[in-house]
Amino acid sequence: MRYYIADLHFFHANMNTRMDRRGFKSVEEMNEYMIEKWNGKVRKNDDVIIIGDLSWGNAEETNALLKRLNGRLYLIQGNHDRFLTNKDMDASRFRWIKSYEELSDNKRKVVLCHYPIMCYNGQYRLDENGEPRTYMLYGHVHDTQDQRLLEQFQEITRQTVTIDAQGNERNIPCNMINCFCMYSDYVPLTLDEWITLEKTKRKKE
Repeated sequence: MRYYIADLHFFHANMNTRMDRRGFKSVEEMNEYMIEKWNGKVRKNDDVIIIGDLSWGNAEETNALLKRLNGRLYLIQGNHDRFLTNKDMDASRFRWIKSYEELSDNKRKVVLCHYPIMCYNGQYRLDENGEPRTYMLYGHVHDTQDQRLLEQFQEITRQTVTIDAQGNERNIPCNMINCFCMYSDYVPLTLDEWITLEKTKRKKE
């Protein structure tokens, strides 16, 4: 099984108290809760792609954290993954570390970047049933005003009519999903689970 998640920010006290206002009594409690939620879902041979900003901790703290997380780990590097520049960091826990990647997930393309890409590769591609063939998974913006602006952009894009290669009118697809950890209660999710969660969020708006 392959899972995705973004912006966990282990060891980042300000995410708990000021920025995300996660509501834990301490950063230690936050860390332990996130590890519990992760390991409650992820098994040893599962793949987890972290879409940036895994840890605010130093190399020693992050090395210890990685030993406790289940699964085979892959990292899309975020702006706060500063532990990677530390000479004491053991990056061997990651199968790869990249800034950008495109993968296949159950016959669909997944575009992965920590930063949202509003015009992503494969955006217009649909299957024979009119379902998206490409999803853009991102992080970075958390649940902020920037995310609200991205949601507005996506809605405007989906309502915009274009002419396809066959001369037919159709609405422009836009399938960007913010894999922010708080949206899933800190649980890594499959692509299908993120799609379902995103659709549920849109219905509530």
